[in-house]
Amino acid sequence: MNLSLRDIRHDSSRFLLTAVGLGLLLTVVLAMTGIYNGIIKDATALPDSLGADLWIVQRDTRGPFAELTRVSSDLEERARAVPGVARARSYVSHTIQRQLPNGRPLRFTAVGLSWPDDLGGGLPIIKGRPLAQPHYECLVDSSLGLALGQRIPLGRDVYTVVGITDGLLASGGDPAAFFTLSDAQRIQNDVSNEAIRLDREARSARVRQSALGRDPELVRFSGKNAQLIPALGPSPVSAVMLNVDPGVSLDTVQARLQGWQDVTVYSQAEQHALILGGVVEKTRLQIGLFRGLLVVISAILMGLIIYTMTVDKIHSIALLKLLGARMSVILGMILEEALLLGGIAYVLAVILGNFAFDIFPRRVVIENEHRLALLVIVTAISVASSAIGMKKALAADPNEVLAA
Repeated sequence: MNLSLRDIRHDSSRFLLTAVGLGLLLTVVLAMTGIYNGIIKDATALPDSLGADLWIVQRDTRGPFAELTRVSSDLEERARAVPGVARARSYVSHTIQRQLPNGRPLRFTAVGLSWPDDLGGGLPIIKGRPLAQPHYECLVDSSLGLALGQRIPLGRDVYTVVGITDGLLASGGDPAAFFTLSDAQRIQNDVSNEAIRLDREARSARVRQSALGRDPELVRFSGKNAQLIPALGPSPVSAVMLNVDPGVSLDTVQARLQGWQDVTVYSQAEQHALILGGVVEKTRLQIGLFRGLLVVISAILMGLIIYTMTVDKIHSIALLKLLGARMSVILGMILEEALLLGGIAYVLAVILGNFAFDIFPRRVVIENEHRLALLVIVTAISVASSAIGMKKALAADPNEVLAA
């Protein structure tokens, strides 16, 4: 007499429905694990793809991935002059939300690449090519849903998708799109004609009210395009990325740059720590706590299910005791039933996950070690749950069979 096979044979619908319910719960546990790992991967994918050794940011800020930071665009040339620096590139990023002509909303993080030193060739491009022109071309992540060659109106210009990358998202989960630095700044600083006119008039009014207002030519010049006024300077950038020469100590270059009073310098590892310890920390903790709660709930539910199934068969267990069956046989059958229930639920969770996780709006990262860890957890829960049923089986009185 096998308790698990008896359950399947005589009450197969209840057993299978119970296994399906547990399987769905374990699918959510697996999903939470994948979302947790996906948050970490998304948060670090963009800085990793850019391949910088050091990040120069505004003084006393935490870098462009953690907060707003602005440094002078001239900082790139200053950094190139530092001994040991092999490459310096400006970096700018900002979030954009627009609506395509067909009415579809479009939200992404625009990243500016330092043309012509950085064309995006180091990015994971799966279709198309890197940037080949200084204007009106872009690379977009596949999750944005744009096709190769599609034209996107942004501001006063139209940009053509020349390449599609894979898996490059900002820490908030928005897909990344890559432009040249000047194009990214042009998109960021785009304003309406009326706003430009009002800004010029306000600038001219400030000059007229100052001591410089006595010069009519200077007043007229102040009303021109801001880019034509040398005193206003070029637009700032978010950060400057550095790569050091082979064989040069990274710490030495970083220490030299830290002596500059207007900037703070982070290594790639420090940038990772700032992102994971600040930008996505609360989200990671919340997902991790939710995952832990689901595991506890799964253990409680499975224990109750095994206990209920054991109670339903208490008469059969008492009969086995009366016939002289060893307790190890009875307890082994209860353990077998719990393991069978957990095994079916685990297989169902893995199968559902393989089909369902691809349609999640956020990236779900499930590796073999995560599936193995879930199998270990399910096995431990099954064994612990069977102990509850075993305790009830040990208390079964064979005399109740005779009394009946």
